[in-house]
Amino acid sequence: MSDRDNSFFNGFSLGSGRNANWPARALMKQLRNTVIRAGLEALYFSGAHVLLRPIFAGVGAIFMLHHVRPRRDDAFQPNHHLEVEPDFLRAMLAHLRTLDVDIISMDEAHQRLAERNFSQRFACFTFDDGYRDNRDFALPVMREFDAPMTVYVASDFAEGSGRLWWIALERVVAAASAIEVALDGNMTRLDTSTAQAKQAAFDRMHDWLRSLPTEPDMQREISALCVRHGVDESTIARELCLSWDELKRFADDPLVAIGAHTITHCNLARQTEASVSFELATSRARIEAALQQPALHLAYPYGDKIAAGPREFALAKTFGFKTAVTTRPGMLFPESGDHLTALQRVSLNGNYQDERILPVLTSGTATAVWNGFRRIDAA
Repeated sequence: MSDRDNSFFNGFSLGSGRNANWPARALMKQLRNTVIRAGLEALYFSGAHVLLRPIFAGVGAIFMLHHVRPRRDDAFQPNHHLEVEPDFLRAMLAHLRTLDVDIISMDEAHQRLAERNFSQRFACFTFDDGYRDNRDFALPVMREFDAPMTVYVASDFAEGSGRLWWIALERVVAAASAIEVALDGNMTRLDTSTAQAKQAAFDRMHDWLRSLPTEPDMQREISALCVRHGVDESTIARELCLSWDELKRFADDPLVAIGAHTITHCNLARQTEASVSFELATSRARIEAALQQPALHLAYPYGDKIAAGPREFALAKTFGFKTAVTTRPGMLFPESGDHLTALQRVSLNGNYQDERILPVLTSGTATAVWNGFRRIDAA
């Protein structure tokens, strides 16, 4: 789950300190989407992306998705950025075909990057977490284009025991008209009586939860919220994610590869080196034992700079992963071959499902602007 990471579409850095000005942060988050959309449209209408494509498109791109499913009508959808509709995925694939871009597997991408084989631009499609809708809605679209896909699975999700806390939080807020929670050690009452109020409360609690010192702290708080508001968080993984039996049949499709996404979907940068090693090695071993297939590609949970850095990049290499992907925004360039366990991706975000922006995304212009025109972000 890229969650509300630092990827291009998910945002300006607004800070996550507990003493932040929450009304201002809520306003800034609303403004963020408006500004990003305006920026994408400006690039499109100006034609700048066409002129700059030869400079910023690089040798390829790894696209990042989570859910692929039909549009929901709920007024309150705080995790909407994590889902795209099948038609938007179809439009991106069709667009890449018009550009004569090869759509390849992560194995093939690894080979091309390692061998410096850049005679043809390429694209990979990756899906984080292991949602059932990847099989039900994404795979049929990928088959239309004979396009490979890599699905990164958190093994506890496949076991049915994992905790998708961002979904649990959404359900808590959706069910409540007001929520009392101890923020900064003080009980605070948050209004959740309207869709707008729910979004503000979700944003505040989401950032608070991610700012807590440890994963057990986060889990303790979200579990307490679930108990108080009648949400059974223990069923969410079984409801939304593919089980091992389902993954076995899914992975039998020649277009599908299964990669690792750790065991628990934790923030690796906050773990001890021993814990990170266990998460990486055991998640890979569980997948290989269950599916009888190698799991040589990794996606870091959250994947932003506060969740994965040089230590994690080195450990991924130590434990034999061919590639590891972040949520840091960017295209692939020849020098990406020197950073195979710190690869950047391009987010396909549910908040910006406009076919007009597809040429902007594939031009590399948007991520170049976001990155201050740096080609590689692996520090």
